[in-house]
This record gives sequence, C-alpha cells and structure tokens, in this order.
Amino acid sequence: MAVETMGPLLRGWRRLRIILEMIKFEHTVFALPFAFISALLAAGGLPDGRTALWIVVAMVGARSSAMAFNRLVDLEYDRRNPRTARRALPAGELTPPQVWLFVAVATALFVVAATNLNPLALVLSPVALAIIWGYSYTKRFTNLCHLVLGLAIGIAPAGAWIAVRGALELAPVLLSLAVMLWVGGFDVIYACQDEDFDRKAGLRSLPARLGAEGALRVSRLMHVLTVAILLALPFLLPLGPLYLTGVVLVAALLGYEHRLVKPDDLSRVDAAFFTVNGFVSIGLLLFTAADVLLSRLR
Repeated sequence: MAVETMGPLLRGWRRLRIILEMIKFEHTVFALPFAFISALLAAGGLPDGRTALWIVVAMVGARSSAMAFNRLVDLEYDRRNPRTARRALPAGELTPPQVWLFVAVATALFVVAATNLNPLALVLSPVALAIIWGYSYTKRFTNLCHLVLGLAIGIAPAGAWIAVRGALELAPVLLSLAVMLWVGGFDVIYACQDEDFDRKAGLRSLPARLGAEGALRVSRLMHVLTVAILLALPFLLPLGPLYLTGVVLVAALLGYEHRLVKPDDLSRVDAAFFTVNGFVSIGLLLFTAADVLLSRLR
C-alpha cells in the first residue's frame, strides 16, 4: 500500500518541481525585498512575525499565480519562439490542466494571506489579481507592456504597507513607482532577445518598435528615474545615510547592468537580468533595514 501511494506522490512532486522551475520561483527575490522594505518603513522597525509571515505567503502566492498564468496565456507564442520552445509547457513536460491547477492553488494562497492580513488587503486582492494576470495580455496591444509588468511587481511595496498599516499613503506609492520603473527597465533589456520574433509575430514590445538601441535608451531613462524617486523618499520618511548609501549602490549596479548589454551584443543579458537585479533588491533591503533599525537604537 505504501509503495502504491509513493508513486503518485513522487510524480506529483516531480511535476511541482518542473512548474517551479518553469515560473523561475527563485526570482521572487526581485520583489520580496521591496515588500520587506515597505513593511519595515510602515512599522518603523520590524513588523510583527504574523504580519511578516502573511506578507511572504501573499507575495509567493501572487507571483506564482501570475507567472504560471503567463505561461498558459503565452503558450502558442512560446511554441513558435526558438528561445522559449523548450520550456516545460511547449515541450510537453506539463499539461495545461496541471498548470491551471497550480494557478488555482497559488491564487487561493494569495487570497488566504490577504484575508489574514486586514480587511483592506482582502478588498483589494481582486484588483491585485487583475493587474498581475492582465499583464500577460498587454504585449498583444501596447508597447507599454514592460511598464505593466513593472506595475504588477511594483504593487508589492504598496501591498506590504497596507498589510502593516491597513491604509495606503504617498511614501509606498512612490516606492511602488520606483519598483515599476526598475522592473520595466530591466524587462526591456530582457525583451531585446526577442526583438525579431516579436516583430514577426505582431507582438508589441519596445525592442520590436524602437530596435534594441532605442529600447536600451528608454531602459536607461527608466532606471535614472528609479534612482531619482529612491532619492526623494527621505523627504517623506525618516531615512538617513545608510539608506542613501544603499541608493548609491543601486545606482552603481544599474549602471553596471547597462554596461553589460549592448545593442549588438546581448550575450550577457542573463547576468544583467538575473544576477545584478538580485543584488539591487537585496542590497537596498539590507541598507534600509540597517538604517531603520539602528535609528531606533539612537
């Protein structure tokens, strides 16, 4: 009996691992640190353990749901694109019903987390889902799809602030705007790989419209604006030298990211997209946390 039970469990575990690989689960690191930054600022220190736990659950559920949904919506394009044809769904390692089940479970996880945070988080959860799911369709009709992706991830700081305070204020809106521009900028860089495919498939993206050189200029502008907004936050919140040091680090990393990628050389896009941006979010979290927590000891 035990052996008979283990077979389905092992197959289920294998499918889950494939799904987590497909949605790049580890890239939750991009948005989660910014949610924690917002939670720290909202609480004026460490938020209580219960709130922090449900923020993590909400973030994991929302991102997992959105990424799996995106893979389903883009399945036909992924089959036709040589760069994505080997992903689990187009390659036949997973079936759409299996991924739809994962979307349902991840979405339920997000809603349960919102329910356990506060009434405003629950009321706004359908709005958040509409944004994070809606992004998947935007590349079909607007070149601003990169900013919509940025918004889908950028609502994390606003959500974390609501989770802690049960209300929304200007500071987390600005932080969300910074994240939106940061994500939109690095998504433009990543999209340069699909410039030719997007143009042939009739998909809207900045590289397809402007070419890689023009798109990278827009990406640089987005990242300049990101740093400018981060520098403005101390005018609204009690942030000091350590936070500003973190912003300088962010600026340096974004500058390095743009040096890695050239219009005629996209060979280091993965390093720019994955590695550098992971350091951006984690680095700013560490410096902000140090600033906030040390200020409480003074």
